[in-house]
Amino acid sequence: MRRSLYLAAAVLALSTASAFADETEFKATLAGHAILPANTIIAAPENAPEHLRTSGKFTTPDRQRAEGLGTVPGKDGVRLTGLSLPFDGQPVQGFSGIKAVGDGTFWSLSDNGFGNKLNSTDAALMLHHISFDWDKGTMNRIKTLFLTDPDRKAPFPIVLEGSDTRFLTGGDFDVESIQPVADGFWVGEEFGPYLLKFDLDGKLTDVVGTVVDGKPVKSPDHPTLTVQANPTLPMPAFNLKRSGGYEGLAQSKDGSKLYGLLEGALFKDDGTMEQAEGNRALRVIEFDVAKKEWTGRSWLYPLSAGGDAIGDFNMIDATTALVIERDQGAGTAAKACTDAKNPQPDCFANPALFKRIYKIEMSDANVGGAVRKIGYIDLMNIADPDNKKRQGGGEGFYDMPFNTIENVDLVDDTHIVVGDDNNLPFSAGRALDKADDNEFVLLEVGEFLKAK
Repeated sequence: MRRSLYLAAAVLALSTASAFADETEFKATLAGHAILPANTIIAAPENAPEHLRTSGKFTTPDRQRAEGLGTVPGKDGVRLTGLSLPFDGQPVQGFSGIKAVGDGTFWSLSDNGFGNKLNSTDAALMLHHISFDWDKGTMNRIKTLFLTDPDRKAPFPIVLEGSDTRFLTGGDFDVESIQPVADGFWVGEEFGPYLLKFDLDGKLTDVVGTVVDGKPVKSPDHPTLTVQANPTLPMPAFNLKRSGGYEGLAQSKDGSKLYGLLEGALFKDDGTMEQAEGNRALRVIEFDVAKKEWTGRSWLYPLSAGGDAIGDFNMIDATTALVIERDQGAGTAAKACTDAKNPQPDCFANPALFKRIYKIEMSDANVGGAVRKIGYIDLMNIADPDNKKRQGGGEGFYDMPFNTIENVDLVDDTHIVVGDDNNLPFSAGRALDKADDNEFVLLEVGEFLKAK
């Protein structure tokens, strides 16, 4: 039965590929592979409140506080991942955006915590200065900044409102993308969605709401929205799905503009989602850094058949960029469940089929319209002739069968860096019963980067 399902998945993959006959695939070759183990936990700062000494206390199914460490098993669906919550400290896990500094190091950031606003109120928000030793296969955490709001810039009560230090948590913001600048960091987040500005010490200085075509953009987690007391009245109006905010945030090469790429398509007044070229489309929204205002210009990123979300976004030059596009699957088709509606602990219910990085063009010529997809690389089939992989893949190739791959940036004229967000301890795509590690790869993609 497993074999028959594998063949069915292969047919699906081929049919999906046929839909992309007009899209050009480029080869990617593995040049380096670095791993940060999943169970990498650090202590909260000494001046943090007791609440942050442990994390994951509210990840129980009923949101009741878990009193004992390690009493809530981590699961990917019905599969145990081998790690349990709460943690004694703060997990470094969940890298959800990356930007090369230019000196061989990078800035990245941890995701909001444990998947949503309600269960992440004890997850401290962090930025990380990191580097990789590709020869040893390790990641070095040079510095970690814990994010704070001592000047009360957040326009709503934060979880630690009454504390002296006002550390920010995953109950306040869902930080997903990052652009370091001379005086700090711009960060894209999903609850608002907001653009956030932090100084070099991680202190919040600006919170900018999102506006598209003159209208505010709000997700169901926007702090101004509340459920009506009378169930017969209309629900609060929002025009972006939950977790649909700034999964990608790019910066122009001259530093004057930011480009926020929403993970979810905007809902129009008639209730339908925005489209371009016959497919669901996501907005790329331009922001003037000096004025701290939206310019009113935007583009549409059409998802390809098989793609469901984006993972990260960074500019290559003035008009071209890299975008991760992915499905919601995890694991390999060879170990797929025979019945996805009846998942078992020994198989992947929804295997990964579509994990790509696109090169796109967005310029003055296509403002207001769809970006041009120049070509893509397939993250499920990366050539590995020199056997540089440290786990995963097979003979002569490496793969990234992770649910969320959320890090990509240019390293030099021929290489890019790519990394997963391991959603600790809930994602297990590399193995059936083991929480995914934080995997980063250096890929040689010279022809892809030169493509016009």
